[in-house]
Amino acid sequence: MTRESINSVAKTLIVGGGIGGMAAAISLAERGVAVEIVDLDPQWRVYGAGITITGPTLRAYRRLGLLDAIKTQGAITTKTRLFKFDGTHIKDLDEPVIEEGLPATGGIMRPVLHRIMQARVKELSIPVRLGLTVSALENRADGVDVTFSDGSSGQYDLVVGSDSVGSTVRSLAFPHMAPAQPTGQGCWRLSIRRPPSLTEGEFYLGHDNPAGITVCAPDSVYLWMLTPHVERENFLTDEELFDELRGLLKDFGGHIGWIRDNMTREDWINYRPLTAALQPRPWFNGRIVLLGDAVHATTPHLASGAGMAVESGLVLAEELARHDDVAQGLLAYQERRFPRCKDVIDSSIAVGRLQLNHGAPHEHAAILEGALSRLNEPF
Repeated sequence: MTRESINSVAKTLIVGGGIGGMAAAISLAERGVAVEIVDLDPQWRVYGAGITITGPTLRAYRRLGLLDAIKTQGAITTKTRLFKFDGTHIKDLDEPVIEEGLPATGGIMRPVLHRIMQARVKELSIPVRLGLTVSALENRADGVDVTFSDGSSGQYDLVVGSDSVGSTVRSLAFPHMAPAQPTGQGCWRLSIRRPPSLTEGEFYLGHDNPAGITVCAPDSVYLWMLTPHVERENFLTDEELFDELRGLLKDFGGHIGWIRDNMTREDWINYRPLTAALQPRPWFNGRIVLLGDAVHATTPHLASGAGMAVESGLVLAEELARHDDVAQGLLAYQERRFPRCKDVIDSSIAVGRLQLNHGAPHEHAAILEGALSRLNEPF
């Protein structure tokens, strides 16, 4: 596909080589921009279990040209099924196909998705420097002077901060913004082999701790559970994670019951408290701009964090291509993304509050279906 070229920006630095950063790097490079990526992790790894990929997220990956790889290396499903926590079927979520040839939903292991995107970055010959971040940023009239954490420096026409929820770029260049705030919930995740009869993604509601399963490959799934977050003096050990999660699953039937009875201490288990933030505008300062969790961090309730980051990378490149003036392009990017990201974050937090207040399953379903329907609209 021929991309409209970007004339106003010749050289761009992407700070943070995660999903949003790579999406921006790919989109900009395909439009003729010389892109560099720096990432703080010396190994350029990603941690985590699986990731649910909704139709809107698959649409964004199709725009990046990566849909076929996701289909091959992940799992495509046709719907998400809602159950009462004991395994009683409630209904199937209405998840229509939003484009011809585009799957309705699916899942993939996060490290696999990361490798798919890394491969495209390498195909485009985008330089990636690891174990590195920025330590100072100074706007000029036509660019940004950058000092790196190793003492080196460089000049760029544009700096994109996609360096996670704890963004260094945000702390250096956006004093009107604040760290993401706790939501009161925590998320448990377990990677395990696929239950033999499981064919679709599943949500289990009506319990104090809602949970679900995402199919990530022919032989693997991940289970998630949301619980009220309890502050602890120390991190849980692997043994404690296993014992506590298995105990939390004791009331569940259906395929979650199967997972509880078949999980082993060798399966990967993770727990983290949830935070969220829609940062106030402006999202850009001179030639420095934010995207992804650095500026619109959401919780996993709509399975849309990755999709929002990819969309932001695409929209940033599109608006810079449409505007000869960089400031106008950055403003147009911000105004396209702000209301959509706000809807995702507000809806996700609303679902979380409902769960903490033991809301009825049909209320969960109504918020989920409404938000997912809006996400299907063009971005």
